[in-house]
Amino acid sequence: MVSNMKLAHVILLLLCFYLSFCKPTSGSDTSQEDLVEKKCLTEKYTHLSCDKVFCQPWQKCIDGTCICKLPYQCPKNGTSVCSTNGKSYPTYCQQKSFECLRPEAKFLKSGACTGEEQFSVSLDRGNGDSEGIVEVKLVDQDKKMYICAKSWSLTQANVACLDLGFKLGALYIQRRDPHINSPECLHVHCRGSETSLAECTFTKGTTSRSEGLAGVVCYTENAVVSERVDLQCCVNSIHSSMKKIEVFDCGPQSNELSLLKSEHPEIKEETEMLTADMNAERKRIKSFFPKLSCGVKSSTHIRRKRVVGGQPAEVGDFPWQVAIKEGEKINCGGIYIGGCWILTAAHCVRASKAPRYQIWTSFTDWLNPDPQIVVQFVKQVIIHEKYNGTTYQNDIALIEMKKQPGRSECVLLKSVPACVPWSPHLFQPNDKCIVSGWGREKDNKKVYSLKWGEVHLISNCSKFYLNRFFEKEMVCAGTDDGSIDACKGDSGGPLVCTDANNMTYVWGVVSWGENCGKPEFPGVYTKVANYFDWISLHVGRPLISQHNV
Repeated sequence: MVSNMKLAHVILLLLCFYLSFCKPTSGSDTSQEDLVEKKCLTEKYTHLSCDKVFCQPWQKCIDGTCICKLPYQCPKNGTSVCSTNGKSYPTYCQQKSFECLRPEAKFLKSGACTGEEQFSVSLDRGNGDSEGIVEVKLVDQDKKMYICAKSWSLTQANVACLDLGFKLGALYIQRRDPHINSPECLHVHCRGSETSLAECTFTKGTTSRSEGLAGVVCYTENAVVSERVDLQCCVNSIHSSMKKIEVFDCGPQSNELSLLKSEHPEIKEETEMLTADMNAERKRIKSFFPKLSCGVKSSTHIRRKRVVGGQPAEVGDFPWQVAIKEGEKINCGGIYIGGCWILTAAHCVRASKAPRYQIWTSFTDWLNPDPQIVVQFVKQVIIHEKYNGTTYQNDIALIEMKKQPGRSECVLLKSVPACVPWSPHLFQPNDKCIVSGWGREKDNKKVYSLKWGEVHLISNCSKFYLNRFFEKEMVCAGTDDGSIDACKGDSGGPLVCTDANNMTYVWGVVSWGENCGKPEFPGVYTKVANYFDWISLHVGRPLISQHNV
């Protein structure tokens, strides 16, 4: 027997695997707890943790958690739907938003309510109310029908059990052959995030004695786990003795929640779709959200072979890089993140000196300046309220540029904003990133042109800097031989990383370090993802938000 707490722990363990926080196993005696990094359980990630997954269109991400939007915050375009509370809603998003706030009002069907609708799920021929063959009565059908086993997986079973009121979902699935004389059954396809089977897509199929019908055993407080689940994580897949769960549709830039895909081959006999495809409607809703343009250069420049200490950049190589000029000196860099906003290090600027600063864009070479350099004056400087100049904690600041006379927004013709990361999990240790700036060489030699170099992210710099490295707020990067590093004068500039879709994110802001250019002393950067909410508070969330974050 397992207690309710134990069941919750098992679900959390499975979720941790689902979120790719697990490692391969080598022996059958390894416990489930040993397979999961302590961090996953400590952080208690759930399907609402928007550091790890994207929120649904009817949700928004606040402080790392997906919370319900109000119905009026949904896009106005869409198809009307009917809810189990008997009310019609203008769009699927508005109905799901209302359901998010009041879970008893579930989706019933696509289209307005007529008062005659009825959808039901039940379990037949089981040894209790938590198990049996799955029966469904569709809204537009007169009779109940069984589910075909061929299309049945844990994904669909979880939704069915949730629909029946079993909050922990399915324990395992069954394939039953009850010798029922019925020529037809239903194929059902779910994403796994539905709250009712009514949201899934149903098509007609034919009953097969060899395939059987779909059955399920739902989790209860007194559930007996009859077989040991041997879990093994392989990148984005989880294998067990009962099933294979493959995570897909959840790449770094996908705005889909991760799906669970069954091993069953394509169902070829499906011809008649009996219910609306609400997954297509959900994608349609998301197409109405504003699209953020960031992190993509207007043209691609050819990289030459790297030289020791970095190599000169050309105009357009780093269109988000800016220089912060004070008087006749450029002591710090910054990152353009859109609108009139520059991101930099707190130790680079002072709020009281805002009128003295200039922002130079399209600037790469002191000796041969580009004639199209854009100079912007500064309206205000916002330094993080918890910045500590001794420890360099919260070493981050925002600069708002002045709009040019007669313009409603800042115009930086050759500049492209870098994307602002919302999650600390977008990039991982050993990922290759690029640091750029006008800092001095490791021999303290002055640099007259913007230089860049490739570095790799390092998991934890406490081993290098003991108690001065704070993992939540800082990230470090470097090379094994120390040949590429951020030095004096690079402060406030970007550490950028590019994802699989070739979108560039400002992963770090050059902050501090020791023994520039020497091995065992990697550069330390402010971890920008930790400050997404702080940045959005000042610049406005629409400026930096993407994927419904």
